[in-house]
Amino acid sequence: MDLTARHPRTGELLSTVKFMVQTLAAAGELQRDLQRELTYDGLRAAGAKGIKGGRRPAIPADKTDAVRTAYLDRQSIASLAREYVVSRGDIRTPVADLLPEFTVVAPYTRAPELLAVLDMPGKVADFLRTADLEPAERTALDEGQAVRRGRGYTVRVNAAPAMQRQLLARCQPLDGTRGVPVVPAQRKAGREYENRVNALVMDSQR
Repeated sequence: MDLTARHPRTGELLSTVKFMVQTLAAAGELQRDLQRELTYDGLRAAGAKGIKGGRRPAIPADKTDAVRTAYLDRQSIASLAREYVVSRGDIRTPVADLLPEFTVVAPYTRAPELLAVLDMPGKVADFLRTADLEPAERTALDEGQAVRRGRGYTVRVNAAPAMQRQLLARCQPLDGTRGVPVVPAQRKAGREYENRVNALVMDSQR
C-alpha cells in the first residue's frame, strides 16, 4: 500500500491510508509496552530469586581479600592489575575504601535519588497542566519532552522517582474521586501511568 496516497480532489490522505498508519502506530506502541512489561517482570522475578544483573566482577570474591592484603602491603594498583591480568579500575573496585580519595559517608545518610526518564501519557499531562501543582512539580512537567504517538502523544519526564510519585498522586481525581467526572480514556491513561511509576519505584528500591 502506498502510504502517501492522497485523494485527487481534496489532497488529503486516503482514509485507508490513515487507518493503516494508525494501526501500525498502535501495534508498534503495543509491542513496546509489552516488551517493557516483560522486562520489568523478568527483573522482578530475578530479584526475588536473589539474582543480580550486570557484569560479573573481574576479581572473584575468593580473591578479594588477597588483593586488599597486597594493597595494604604497599603493592601498587598497576602491579596488581598486571598480576591478575585485569584493568586498574577492576583493582580499584575491591580496594575502594582503602584509597586516599575515599570519602566516608555519614551513617543513616540517604543517597540522593538519581533522575529517571518516564513516559507520561498525553491525557495525564493535559490533566496535570490544569491541576494545582507545586513549583517543582510544574517545572518537571514543563521541562518534559513531548513525543508524538500516532494521534496522541506522551511527555518524557526526566525526574527523580519521588517526583514521579508526586505527579502520580496528583492524578487521583482521574479515578472519579473528589467529585471529578470519570472520563474512561483519562482513567485508562492514569492507570497506565500508575503502572509505569510503580515499576520505576520498584526498580529504584533494589
